[in-house]
Amino acid sequence: MSRANPLDAALDDFEPRPREDKPRPDRQAIEQVAKENGFVSRDARKLETAAAAPPLRRQRRFTTGRNQQINIKATPDTIARFNALAEALNIPAGALLERAVEALEDKYKR
Repeated sequence: MSRANPLDAALDDFEPRPREDKPRPDRQAIEQVAKENGFVSRDARKLETAAAAPPLRRQRRFTTGRNQQINIKATPDTIARFNALAEALNIPAGALLERAVEALEDKYKR
């Protein structure tokens, strides 16, 4: 028993539909309608000013040998103070945590 070829049927009758040329809208009319309705252009030249804005927090990379992660919930204010202190001391967050733990241990060893 042989399989039937599904493409064998009526391919000789196939004709593509003729292409309908649609009129292209006027570019200036589109820009005018967009301007009237408050649509902003996404041109790259306008994005340059947004890219020039400084990031909220500069990424800092340190090679420290620390390979364990700790995930602690805190308030946004506490996190901002922690990051600001690490930035001011120019040390990694892990080193700042180590210093904080040592300071608390020294305080409560009395």
